[in-house]
Amino acid sequence: MMTSLLLAQYALVQSARGALLDYCATLAPTDFTAPIPTFNNSSLRDLLVHVANAYQNWLGVVGQNQPRCYFDPAATPDVEAVRQHFQEVDKLVISYCTHVGDDWQTAKPYTISKRSEPLTLTPLVLFTHALTHEFHHKGQLLSMSRQLGYTPVDTDVIRF
Repeated sequence: MMTSLLLAQYALVQSARGALLDYCATLAPTDFTAPIPTFNNSSLRDLLVHVANAYQNWLGVVGQNQPRCYFDPAATPDVEAVRQHFQEVDKLVISYCTHVGDDWQTAKPYTISKRSEPLTLTPLVLFTHALTHEFHHKGQLLSMSRQLGYTPVDTDVIRF
């Protein structure tokens, strides 16, 4: 029951992400990969790849003990390549939800590479962290595009 609810929630995230990626596809390719000084010289592409890699880390490496496997921004030339990364993320989210099953609330220790001690979390916390992390950066992505002279579109879950 809980898994199907969270997968339905993730479908809403996918829809909002789709609106964002459709918008990004309208930007000049050079703007999509241009470093933006006020964002630590990251580009929109770099930040989108970071978001995909955060899913890989939290739901793959931490949540399922999978080997580290991250996407390289430099090897991601355009929005279509970013879409392909997120297709892999979508598979990972399904895998994570299947792995968790119906036990979303039981806290357990997770090994985090930058910590000497395990961090005790529930699977729901890991899942929620990955989703809210994406939405945090989605706002930054829209601000970055505005700094490049574009007018962002509505990319919320509920769009008008």
